[in-house]
Amino acid sequence: MSEPIALYERMGGDPTIRKIVQSFYPRVQKDPLLAPLFPEDIEETMEKQRRFLTQFFGGPPLYSQVYGHPRLRARHMPFPITPRHAEAWLRNMDVALDDANITGLIREEMWSRLSFTAAHMVNRPPEDQ
Repeated sequence: MSEPIALYERMGGDPTIRKIVQSFYPRVQKDPLLAPLFPEDIEETMEKQRRFLTQFFGGPPLYSQVYGHPRLRARHMPFPITPRHAEAWLRNMDVALDDANITGLIREEMWSRLSFTAAHMVNRPPEDQ
């Protein structure tokens, strides 16, 4: 009996992760809601995201090897993340997945994980409360 192939491999591995990250972060820098949450020099953030997404989708544990356990929610607590921020993040990620030609069941599986994580990162109530 063979082991199931990780989403990371099915999606195309490192070249696909790099396409996603390289498409996503220039959009984030232009997004009026998200840009203030990120440093002006985005290179280190992009590398961290590449390492994280590799591990997140079942590839080698590149993020943990350098930074330890991801502890996503704890690491993002200093930043005000509202439902609008999560929606903006997902909107930009949606375009990045398009740019990386992610389609079909693989995209659905990725989107499910990304959507769940974006919702989990919300740490402030909606602005209108």
